[in-house]
Amino acid sequence: MTLAPARTERALRGPREGRSNGQWAVDGHEPLNGNEVFKAEGPPLEVRERIETIYAKEGFDAIPSEDLRGRFRWWGLYTQRKPGIDGGRTASLEPEELEDKYFMLRVRTDGQALDTRALRVLGDISSEFARGSADISDRQNIQYHWIRIEDVPEIWRRLESVGLETTTACGDSPRGFLGSPVAGIAADEIIDPTPVILEIKRRFIGDPDLANLPRKFKTAVTGHPSLDVVHEINDISLVGVVHPDLGPGYDLWVGGGLSTAPRLAERIGVFVSEDEAAEVWHSVIKIFRDYGYRRLRNKARLKFLLADWGVERFRQVLEDEYLGHGLPDGPAPEVPAVPGDHVGVHAQKDGRFYVGAAPTVGRVGGSTLAGLADLMDRVGAGRVRFTAFQKLVILDVPADGVDDLVAGLQGLGLTATPSPFRRATMACTGIEFCKLAIVDTKDTATEVIRDLEQRLADVQLDRPIALNLNGCPNSCARIQTADIGLKGQVITVDGEQVAGYQVHLGGGLAGEGREEAGLGRTVRGLKVPATELADYVERLTRRFVAAREPDESFAQWAHRADEEALS
Repeated sequence: MTLAPARTERALRGPREGRSNGQWAVDGHEPLNGNEVFKAEGPPLEVRERIETIYAKEGFDAIPSEDLRGRFRWWGLYTQRKPGIDGGRTASLEPEELEDKYFMLRVRTDGQALDTRALRVLGDISSEFARGSADISDRQNIQYHWIRIEDVPEIWRRLESVGLETTTACGDSPRGFLGSPVAGIAADEIIDPTPVILEIKRRFIGDPDLANLPRKFKTAVTGHPSLDVVHEINDISLVGVVHPDLGPGYDLWVGGGLSTAPRLAERIGVFVSEDEAAEVWHSVIKIFRDYGYRRLRNKARLKFLLADWGVERFRQVLEDEYLGHGLPDGPAPEVPAVPGDHVGVHAQKDGRFYVGAAPTVGRVGGSTLAGLADLMDRVGAGRVRFTAFQKLVILDVPADGVDDLVAGLQGLGLTATPSPFRRATMACTGIEFCKLAIVDTKDTATEVIRDLEQRLADVQLDRPIALNLNGCPNSCARIQTADIGLKGQVITVDGEQVAGYQVHLGGGLAGEGREEAGLGRTVRGLKVPATELADYVERLTRRFVAAREPDESFAQWAHRADEEALS
């Protein structure tokens, strides 16, 4: 790429004028921290060969640190937390003290529709290699635990036999894509995003030129009016719209992300045709690669570059330096009329049906996946997709098989008619396996759901109240965009340190039923012990129901209520 002239170079430099921010297109390629050094010294994608030929044969102790805690991530592998280490020690121990000799393995699905053969492969991997573990993440991934390095090559072989992979599922790379779970089959779909996702994957996933980004890069593509891919919190999103002159295509959003510095994505204001979508995606990720900040890891996401440049400058660089031509202005997506989790029974455009079902906080496991495959074969359903809400959607269900499918799901621990709290509660991995976590999430959330189903059986909610639990500040479970977001931390109660949560209230995204996306508020000093979560949510829910205005959402009420009502 030809660099911009000096005048533009100064304009494109980061906020610390005169000091290198590690922007390749401005400052050159000199590594400015340890992460940049190990990526420069050895291409991360090349570690796969060492895994297959050395580590899988010689075992865990043969793995050097820069591969184990660095390059392995590019193939979806993180060491998991050693059992028995309490959350109060998370920040004080070194990685080698926290980690076990087992791995979390992340499998990307990229919105792919999985047939029953693929489901059985996922289930068999869980049962044979992962002690029965398998979670649907809020990125449509499957995550396993208890994986041994010796088994990784065989797991890869099985995944690839059904078109699945772990390539760049983690690391400073293009992570797994979010795609509409009802792509190609929904009666009200604007445009089918499947061709765009497949083209981007075919051309660019595994490309060494995109395997050294400043940090991770998250993608979402949907053509459904429910906006079912949480497009406001991705680095890039392509959202289906209809241009008045050019027909169906995509609206481009850039620069979203949560973690400890949450920021919602912004519309760039351009219309992207289906034919040009892959090239626009490639141009945006190259802007991030070339101009993203690399000096400080906590400033290395695309959202910080967009915040400094602004939308106008970003569009100019995209069009002038990378695409080489302008893009037409385009319309914004309309406000969704229905939630984007797709739970329940819905008609397809071909006369068949799709059925959205809820596990409990994404937990499925080998027996559940295998049982689902058997059930789908029995009723004649062809495929299943995962969702951005830790749910799954069974596609192509014949009309005469819907009732049998819905009934059979119950026996698998899944349900197409979940309670409001089972439907709208998500949880990250938590302290059970995650080295960054401070508190438990999955089991805690499961207990809270069970308690609330009993305690609030008399309360009628016209829409679920989203309850998101996160084990640390990094917001893998999107706490700032939940009605009730809970950030795990150690808190002090009566002089004793216990597991607890800081509370965020009133967040939400368009696909989650809000008219406008927004971040939640925090209430000064409000922290809830884990053992009192059900008490707190019940109290808050009853106050909301009693005090709400007609048609007022929980998020609207939470932003106007005084702190006493929210305590």
